[in-house]
Amino acid sequence: MFDRPPRHTKIEKELATSFGVVVLEHPVGYARDESNLYCVSNDGKIIWFAELPEANALYTRVKFDDLGEKLLTYSTRGHACDIDLRTGKLLKKVSIS
Repeated sequence: MFDRPPRHTKIEKELATSFGVVVLEHPVGYARDESNLYCVSNDGKIIWFAELPEANALYTRVKFDDLGEKLLTYSTRGHACDIDLRTGKLLKKVSIS
């Protein structure tokens, strides 16, 4: 789906949207100073990095919600999160650990 190489590790999942591709990279070995969940425009520019639920937490899973309006994610630190699809902003986080 996407020809761009990963930023740091390997690409785990890609979700196509009308404005680009949401990319989830494997959290193990990923740089801790940026999010491993990001959106890339169709011309290859990064639109946003997803806001993290806490320092040193990265994302492990991602999918669209039932309406396709936001992203549902899990983090390495035991959070279930809702992410705004257009901005990458954290809308909600719940500790599940």
